Amino acid sequence: RCLSCNRQIKSYITEKVTTIMFKIRTSKYRHIFCDAPKPEQCWTGMRLCTVTGDQQYVKASAKYFVVSLAGGGGPMCVQRLDRPGRFQEDVSQRVEGHAGSVLDIDFNPFDDSMFASASEDTTIKLWSVPEDWEPTDEGGLAKAGNNLTESLIDLTGHMKKVTLLRYHPTASNVLLSASADCTTKVWDIEKGEAVTTFSDMQDLIHDIVWDTRGDLYATSCKDKTVRFVDGRQGSLAYSIPQPHEGRKSVKLSYMGDSGKFMTVGASKQSAREMKIWDIKNLDKPLHTEKVDTASGAMIPLYDDDTKVIYLCGKGDGIVREYEFEDKAPYLHKLNDGFRSTVPAKGACMVPKRGLDVSKHETARILKVTSNDGVHPLSFQVPRKSDAFQDDIFPDCTSAVPAHSAEQWFSGSSKAPHRMSLNPALQNGGSNCSNHKKKKFKTVATLSKELDKSNQRIAYLEGLLKANNIAVD
Repeated sequence: RCLSCNRQIKSYITEKVTTIMFKIRTSKYRHIFCDAPKPEQCWTGMRLCTVTGDQQYVKASAKYFVVSLAGGGGPMCVQRLDRPGRFQEDVSQRVEGHAGSVLDIDFNPFDDSMFASASEDTTIKLWSVPEDWEPTDEGGLAKAGNNLTESLIDLTGHMKKVTLLRYHPTASNVLLSASADCTTKVWDIEKGEAVTTFSDMQDLIHDIVWDTRGDLYATSCKDKTVRFVDGRQGSLAYSIPQPHEGRKSVKLSYMGDSGKFMTVGASKQSAREMKIWDIKNLDKPLHTEKVDTASGAMIPLYDDDTKVIYLCGKGDGIVREYEFEDKAPYLHKLNDGFRSTVPAKGACMVPKRGLDVSKHETARILKVTSNDGVHPLSFQVPRKSDAFQDDIFPDCTSAVPAHSAEQWFSGSSKAPHRMSLNPALQNGGSNCSNHKKKKFKTVATLSKELDKSNQRIAYLEGLLKANNIAVD
């Protein structure tokens, strides 16, 4: 009888262990894949700026992407996402207007044609890409055109070079900047002035990110401290004294509205790692994920809609994929990711509104290389049906602001507007076509309008005098 009981216990334990060992976690994005782009799908011919820093080197909207070029006047290359091809410096259109090299760029999340640029000349300039902008033609060859040299607005206030820019995620025309003068500023673009300044940091700033609603923003610094700052007051809310012991730059990301926060840095042995934190309790991390021992800094690109993290590394050609889950162990590696022998200089993610849902494309990353141009990496989920797959395409952030800059500075706090990616639904459920965007005009445009107005006034005054009507 004892032997029989022992056999039953042993069989039960073996069954449980086997179940645990071979239990496969289900995920809709488990088999996500990315094929290497063909040469005709890439943008080439750009002589990139050689200035190094903690920036991503490329930023994209749903229509364009921008990279900084080498040369005087801080030139930038603005390319259309639907027009891959070869850029030619003496032929193709480009944007120029700074007195120094451009260090960082960021697109307005509510206007695909408007972006801000930060430069070594301590200024921030806002630009609007014309509708007829075509640096390359339909065949992928360089196309001649006029350069864009007139900025919409110039923001001045930093004492040293401006290194990082981040637009507000929910309020229109609010911009966050970081500078080598160890300060961050929140700008009201419509008024053209800095509303708040945070200056408690004592060293160079590595990264700045807004939270989902845009109430707080987080900064990482060379002094190894991560600070959470009230954007409206410019005051410190709380901090993490030393999230990583290594000397590599620390990158940050809010994990949506889950109340969790991710830092990416290095351990004391210089091994690259990710840590998940609970914002309500920052005493110790919830989870630490070891990555590898490579030397380059990492760029975490988090898709809050699908909860997938695309971990890119400067100097290597691998894009690792992790899925975030709001319970232990928090991070799950999906597969081997995308591997290439071409190292990356920088990377950014294209907004979900710019993806091809008919090909089940759940993410697109633009990878900047030192000598081989810009490569689009299309991540797709394999599906047999060509119909819209609503289970892998949840509602995403729309191009409609939740509130104005004035409302946000007055204390308004709202979640981002969301839209459906289903092509069958008009306006994506977000009334994008009814949204009225703030129109900015260049100095040259305003001067022409003023001249026309003065001529009209002179003409009308002449008519009044001809009819003996007194003009006050």
